[in-house]
Amino acid sequence: MSSNISFNKYIYDAIINNWDADALTDFQGQTLQFHDVARKIEKLHIVFENCGIEKGDKIAICGRNSAHWAVTFLATLTYGAVVVPILHEFNAEQIHNIVNHSGAKALFVGDFVAKEIDPEQMPALEGIVFLPDFSLMVSRSEKLTYAREHLNMMFGEKYPKAFRKEHVHYHEDSPEELALINYTSGTTGFSKGVMIPYRAIMGNLTFCLRHLGAVVKAGDPMLDILPMAHMYGLAIEFVFGFCNGCHLFFLNRLPSPTLIAQAFTEVRPTLVVSVPLIIEKIIRKKVFPIIQTNKMKLLMAMPIVSTKVKNRICQQVYEAFGGRAYEVIVGGAPLSKEVEQFLMSIGFPITVGYGATECAPLISYRDHKEFAASSCGCPVDDMEVRILSDDPQNIPGEIITRGKHVMLGYYKNEEATQQVIDKDGWYHTGDLGTMDEKQNIFIRGRIKNMLLGASGQNIYPEEIEDKLNSMPMIAESLVVQDGDKLVAMIYPDQDEVVNFSQEELEAVMDQNRENLNAQLPAYSRISRIVLRDEEFQKTPKKSIKRYLYHA
Repeated sequence: MSSNISFNKYIYDAIINNWDADALTDFQGQTLQFHDVARKIEKLHIVFENCGIEKGDKIAICGRNSAHWAVTFLATLTYGAVVVPILHEFNAEQIHNIVNHSGAKALFVGDFVAKEIDPEQMPALEGIVFLPDFSLMVSRSEKLTYAREHLNMMFGEKYPKAFRKEHVHYHEDSPEELALINYTSGTTGFSKGVMIPYRAIMGNLTFCLRHLGAVVKAGDPMLDILPMAHMYGLAIEFVFGFCNGCHLFFLNRLPSPTLIAQAFTEVRPTLVVSVPLIIEKIIRKKVFPIIQTNKMKLLMAMPIVSTKVKNRICQQVYEAFGGRAYEVIVGGAPLSKEVEQFLMSIGFPITVGYGATECAPLISYRDHKEFAASSCGCPVDDMEVRILSDDPQNIPGEIITRGKHVMLGYYKNEEATQQVIDKDGWYHTGDLGTMDEKQNIFIRGRIKNMLLGASGQNIYPEEIEDKLNSMPMIAESLVVQDGDKLVAMIYPDQDEVVNFSQEELEAVMDQNRENLNAQLPAYSRISRIVLRDEEFQKTPKKSIKRYLYHA
């Protein structure tokens, strides 16, 4: 490869410099070393070459996190093709739409997705490959069939004296070149395809190497819990981890709380990257019941004893995440203020970042040692952030950003692109926030979620929901408007409601409403509560699909 630094050069260096080290492990399953990854990449390149896939062609991947998902992603970029990662939680129709809209020539699918999709609904595909063993599910090309059936022979002919480091050669990318199209979960209608250039992936990677590479070393274990088809998990857990030479573990089964807890204990990751839901479940289910007893409250109130108790609690929480993490980075959705305040009060290394798929994803972050409570960090390197407000420190305005991480636009949708990227290159996030004099960003909510009070006051439902979710017997909530009244839709904590009659449950909720309203100004108080029997439907990053619910 030439001396010019391209993103694929980082993949190349990671493989060459860690040739015999462990690279990718399916949790409680197979491990691939870096040289195994290089070998599998090369085999996929041979398949691509021999079935007519050219540089710039689209290759879609849809399945749970796995070593083979990672290999396919790396093989696609290092070949010079464009990756189309698809969340495996999308339904069959959404997967068909994304494959067709992107113009993908090949689709790699996991075992669950393989049973759901209908190949006839994706007529432009040359073939569908089964991720667990790279076998052909569907082939519409004689060249593809021949290449897959004779792959080992072709590989042996190309490398008769074994495949070695000097045989590794990868596509040299350029900054504005399209690397991947990431389809957002969206809230209404068809998802938009975010065009991520190599400069955006590179910007996120170099930031992580600069700020986390000093504490996360080559060979360190990392646990990839978040779906790699989502930019947050892809960039921070996978791309940074792999290019840093880490040993990555994938939960290639449904990540239940029990499995996640077991994985933390066995893998003991050096860095934990998470969404709030995982953190909050661990704290609310395992920690709060212990510290909210009368005895513990008494001990916590005694200054001398309190420090020792907090240290012990902090160690217990720390062990729940494996006992080795430098810090826990939370992103993707707001973290409960109650949980955040608790973790900071015991000295736990927690920090909250902020991003968007359109920024691949990082917009802001701060190391836990400098993290300001309730914020989501400061603008990252190579990114500017502004608040569209006459008083950005006190009056919320839209958060806008521009810089190296911003997307090229939405695929085949210039109109939508122009709606969010202005003539000066600022990406309009649609989020409301403030920013203090130290550039700490504080998010208030989404512009489209903001409600207007009877006298025109701005009401941020997310702030009310955050307070509600910390109250007894509430698992999750959603605040909606009914005329000039506010209504709270609540899904109760199912572990607790079994001990209460419907009448008792309603009494508890009414008390919650009174306690909540005592904390709120008159214009944002809740008029009534509606109990739900089912969880709210959520996006893949576990945000409630608000558009589905009305009073």
